Amino acid sequence: MIRVLVADDHAVVRRGLIQILEEGDDIQVRGEAGTAREVIQALREHDYDVLVLDVAMPEGGGLEVLEYLNDGGDEINVLVLSVYPEKQYARRALKLGAKGYLTKDSAPQELLMAVKKVARGELYLTQALAEELAASLRSNHRLAPHQKLSDREYQVMTMIAEGKSISQIAEILALSVKTVSTYRRRMLDKLGLETTADIIRYAIEHGIGKLP
Repeated sequence: MIRVLVADDHAVVRRGLIQILEEGDDIQVRGEAGTAREVIQALREHDYDVLVLDVAMPEGGGLEVLEYLNDGGDEINVLVLSVYPEKQYARRALKLGAKGYLTKDSAPQELLMAVKKVARGELYLTQALAEELAASLRSNHRLAPHQKLSDREYQVMTMIAEGKSISQIAEILALSVKTVSTYRRRMLDKLGLETTADIIRYAIEHGIGKLP
């Protein structure tokens, strides 16, 4: 039986994921979490085979959970399930140790298949993501400026592009306003930008964030 922990900050989404996962005869959801802190606490208290993890959550986020695991935290196979397109966070998630990446518009059967494969310690990549990764390995082109950002700087950029204020971002990520402002300044310097409007324009041009 594959023991699963479902982590998403929306209770309705968690309930839907649990219903889908428990349609699998060999899958049992043993826990759920709504924040990064709750995820880490659950991993410390119970044993799971697979963590189905959202990227954007309060008190940290999915990337921070992956960093915790990557730095010697609890060993578990992670499948990232996010609203963000693969090209935005998949490479970063895989680099931090995730075994797979799916978007939330994936078919239920694909989710079940991914969980079972990840539970065996194997990578689960969609065809589109596999082709993109293969193309990047074959290519020697320069990285786009935003691909050189740290995970936290990139996260702050996507939230600013989505219209969130510095104080809102600080609350979501459980950071001080001063710290978020520092990430914003570093991100602006690396991208050669000056204002929030510049960030939004850059994000639109590069398809970054959940833009309207």
